[in-house]
Amino acid sequence: MTFGGSTSDRAGISRRTLLSVGAGLAVASTGVGGLPRANAADAAPPQLTVAVIGDGRTGVWASLRAGVGGRNLEQELGTKIVWQPGFTASLPVMEAIKAGSVDFTFATATAVVNAVPARVPIVPLAAYPLPVDEVDLLVQANSPIKMAADLKGKKIAHQNGTTGTYSLIKYLETAGLRLSDVAAVSLSGADAFTAFAQGSIDGWIHWQPATALALTKLTGKARLLPDVKTYDYAFYVARSEVAVKYPQLFAKFVKIIRETQAYIFAHPAESVALWASQGGFPPNGTEQVVYEKLVRDARLSESTAVVLKPIDEAAAASTQDLADNFQALGVLPNKVDVRSFLLGTQFDAAKKAVALELGA
Repeated sequence: MTFGGSTSDRAGISRRTLLSVGAGLAVASTGVGGLPRANAADAAPPQLTVAVIGDGRTGVWASLRAGVGGRNLEQELGTKIVWQPGFTASLPVMEAIKAGSVDFTFATATAVVNAVPARVPIVPLAAYPLPVDEVDLLVQANSPIKMAADLKGKKIAHQNGTTGTYSLIKYLETAGLRLSDVAAVSLSGADAFTAFAQGSIDGWIHWQPATALALTKLTGKARLLPDVKTYDYAFYVARSEVAVKYPQLFAKFVKIIRETQAYIFAHPAESVALWASQGGFPPNGTEQVVYEKLVRDARLSESTAVVLKPIDEAAAASTQDLADNFQALGVLPNKVDVRSFLLGTQFDAAKKAVALELGA
């Protein structure tokens, strides 16, 4: 499988490497609780609106809002943070950025690829490869489906234009199939779970924690197909209008995210217990066990953010491959030159600020 520069890069990032990087970053300097600290921003807008996929009660946003390691995000950035939760995926966030209601967000490569032709005003700040095993494809336990070739003609749910879509495309490709060879239906994670539990679809592809939790809830009624992988990168992007004015602010924000994810790696049980206390899931229950395992196994979307770095050729080439695949299969109507966009000199100020903060 060749996806620009991503295959070799991803192969070199093992869970052991991620955990050691996380632990190293978490104890590298003298911040409270062992967490490195950023300096207060020299200039910042009165407030910054940050998009939250889901309810924001788990993951890096939850840990940041709780001030893990004794840090205070608003104090460090010198601005009020307004959290905007409720997005089902990063793709809908692009619409909010275009409308001017969101300033900063996590975004998968699929969201970036869709944002470019739609002229969403974003500045790509930093990127990292998503965990290679972040996506699962569930089928009914008694289904005759055993491998990719068996999906032909079957009703498979995915959330269109997302990481799940791309993983499904590449999985079908291993059997010489195209997306048009299955009865693909676009459903959100919650709707797909309901449809799958009711037996109205043959399979469901999605990312963590949704599929891990579904397997637990549907014990004995669902199983995973083998060798389903995740291929794309994730990004942190900012709305152009504010990013141009405050590149150093966003560079510091990116660094804080990397450090906070490192803290989560270094303190998995503590972090997951915190998320439970914030209402992410019932404390001391099955969901908490599932989340802690996902953190330890580095399978959540932000797990690999411990290797977050400035946009480079590997991220750009991988994302171009995704765009080309989407265009060839009709997911995108036209060819998108996302590589030139990601590596464009118009973002040099932001790139330099991020490189300085991340030590790249």
